[in-house]
Amino acid sequence: MGSSFFTTSWVGIFLAQSFFHSLIAAVIVDRSLAVWDIRTPLIRQRFRSLILFLPLVSLPLYHSLTPNRTAFTFRTEALFDSSRWLGLELWSALPLHFFLLLILVLTALLFLLQEFLPILKHALAPEKSPREGAKPLPGSPAFAASESLNAVKPDIYVIHDTDPILLSTTGASASIFLSTGLIEALDEEQLRGALAHEIAHIQRNRKPLLILLFVLRVLLFFNPVVLLEFRRIVREEERICDDIAVSLTGNSRALSEALRKLHPHTGLFSRMPGKTLVQAKASLEEYGHALQLDTRIRRLEQGEAGKDTGSHWLPLGMTALAVVLINYFVV
Repeated sequence: MGSSFFTTSWVGIFLAQSFFHSLIAAVIVDRSLAVWDIRTPLIRQRFRSLILFLPLVSLPLYHSLTPNRTAFTFRTEALFDSSRWLGLELWSALPLHFFLLLILVLTALLFLLQEFLPILKHALAPEKSPREGAKPLPGSPAFAASESLNAVKPDIYVIHDTDPILLSTTGASASIFLSTGLIEALDEEQLRGALAHEIAHIQRNRKPLLILLFVLRVLLFFNPVVLLEFRRIVREEERICDDIAVSLTGNSRALSEALRKLHPHTGLFSRMPGKTLVQAKASLEEYGHALQLDTRIRRLEQGEAGKDTGSHWLPLGMTALAVVLINYFVV
């Protein structure tokens, strides 16, 4: 499969240009967030959604405006002609289009193994009975923490388990389950913050934007830029829920203290020697999760959660326009 596949076939053109367009969009969005000093997670998530949305619609949009985009005359005037670069060879043996195809295939396999198959396995698995639990009794810490929250609350159940467990179910009958071990580990204010965070997740899971972003992620399963940006969007979602929790409780320190108590202390470098490849991979994933939690905790302790950086629609519109105009001249 030569470089002509990426320049003459519609499938190849879409694969190559969606990759380059999303890469350019990611660079522009990152610079826009830095220039306008946008720190609010909700706004940052909207900016990053451009990286998933625009590359998917750009190719049909551009070709409807300029049907001869693939012609030699248009490519000679373009800012970036992918056919020239993909046709280059390293050491007169390995063409660059081989590396692009390899990256796309590896990304598709990663999506299949880490995301699609687990979701399919979960969907096909026999339905399990819901966790057994009891509603918190009046006067108990869980009851007091939930009653003081000024929000539409789902059903809350306490399960008997010594491990600190906090999880929520989605759907029409969303519920929150917390363990007796969690109740013992946290005081009332910390428990209130943890419950508020789960309530935020339930509220956010019903937002159409998140559903749309997941659909775009699936449609662009081969795109490594989309893979990375979608994971950054997921990390922003955790910070958004932190902000909602702080707005419900008015206490950012309580949530940070709850996270710190439940923090998985991961000593990456001390635990790596002597490990197998699979064990090392698990340690790296655990370490990455711990770093994300550290970032959230610092943000809460510094009082940044819940703050708004002001109106963002003009910067968002200008960023989208810049992406569309620049990518028009990338073929």
